[in-house]
Amino acid sequence: MSVPILYWVLFNLFILAMLALDMGVFHRDDREMKVSEAMILSMVWVILSFLFNAGIYFWMGRTAAIQFFTAYLIEKSLSVDNLFVFVMIFSYFNVAPRYQHRILFWGIIGAQIMRAIFIIAGIALIQMFHWIFYVFGAFLIFTGIKMMCADDTKQDIGKNWVIRLLKKWMPVTEEYHGKKFFVKIKGRRYATPLFVVLLMIETTDLIFAIDSIPAVMGISLDPFIVYTSNVFAILGLRAMYFALAGTIQKFHYLRYGISLILVFIGAKMLVEEHYLMPIGLTLGVIGSLLLASVGASLLWPKRT
Repeated sequence: MSVPILYWVLFNLFILAMLALDMGVFHRDDREMKVSEAMILSMVWVILSFLFNAGIYFWMGRTAAIQFFTAYLIEKSLSVDNLFVFVMIFSYFNVAPRYQHRILFWGIIGAQIMRAIFIIAGIALIQMFHWIFYVFGAFLIFTGIKMMCADDTKQDIGKNWVIRLLKKWMPVTEEYHGKKFFVKIKGRRYATPLFVVLLMIETTDLIFAIDSIPAVMGISLDPFIVYTSNVFAILGLRAMYFALAGTIQKFHYLRYGISLILVFIGAKMLVEEHYLMPIGLTLGVIGSLLLASVGASLLWPKRT
C-alpha cells in the first residue's frame, strides 16, 4: 500500500516534537533520571506505539497491523540486547548518571538517521535484486548462531578500533569537561571522553542495525511499517535503559531467545518462496521465544 507523503511528513514532525519536548523541556538541565520517571516514560512510548498500531489497523488493515506489531516486538527485543552493551560502556568510562541521558539522546537521533538510510537502501536492493532477500536470511541465521556462541567475558572496550581511530584523528582529553563533547585547550580542539562514549554508542547501534533491519524486512517490505516500527522501538530505548539498567543482568537467557528469533526469521526468509508463513504464526513464535527466555532467566537466576 502506497503511503501518501503527507503521512510521512506528519509522522516525522510528531517524532521531532516529542524529542524537542523531551530535551528542551523535561531534560533541559542535565540530571539523573529516576527509575520511576523512566518507567512512566517507557509506558508512554509503549502506549503511543499501541495507539499508532491501532491506527494502522483501521487504516491499512489487520495484516499490516500484525506486521507492525511483530516488527516492533523484534526491534524492541533487539534493543533490549543493546542495553547490555550500554551498561558495559557507561561502566567502563565511568560516565556520571546525569550525562547518560544526553549521550543516549544524541546517540539515538544518530541511530534513527542511520537506520532510515539502511531501510531505504535495503528495500531498494531487494526490489532490484530479489536474491538479496535470501542473502539477508542466511546472514540472520549466521548472526543468530554467532550471538548464541559469543563469549562476552573476552570483550575489551579499551582496545576497540573506534577509539584507536579517533585518537589518531583527534586528541582526546584525559578528564571530562562537564557535558561538552569538544573543548579547546591552548587553541587546539580536543574531543572529551564524553564524545568517545557517544561514538561507542553510535557504533554499537550501527552494528545492531545490520542485524535488526534485515530481521524486520523478513516481516514486511512496506517502508512505512519498517520505518515506524523502528522509530517507536528505538525512541523508547532511553527510558527503558534507565528503568532496567540495574536489573538487566538478571535476564541472562534473553540473548539466547533473541538468537533463536534471528535464526527463525532467517529460515523464514529462505523458505518464503515455497512456504509463506502466516504473520499470526510468526508473531506467536517470536512472542513465545521472548517469554521463554525471560521466564527461564527468572526461574534460574545467574550465579554471582
